[in-house]
Amino acid sequence: MRVDLTPDQRAFAQRAIDSGRFAREEDAVEEALALWEERERRRHEILSDVDEAEASLARGEGVPVTDASMTSLAEDAKLRLRRRIAAEGSATAR
Repeated sequence: MRVDLTPDQRAFAQRAIDSGRFAREEDAVEEALALWEERERRRHEILSDVDEAEASLARGEGVPVTDASMTSLAEDAKLRLRRRIAAEGSATAR
């Protein structure tokens, strides 16, 4: 496959080559494609998570966001953290 870079892209790749980051333009293009692939993989994961959340809400599994629910969530998180800290402290004390 042949890829034609724009002048700006070519200059960007050349700066990376000059700095020792890459040996050739092809290496820069391979890196760009790998990053694009990873970004697309993550994008699909996020979209899947959104679909799952929407299905959960449609089943009535959502929790209304209120001052009381946020306070409860914060208290639960603090309690779990305190328990974890205590467990880690007792494990290191052995």
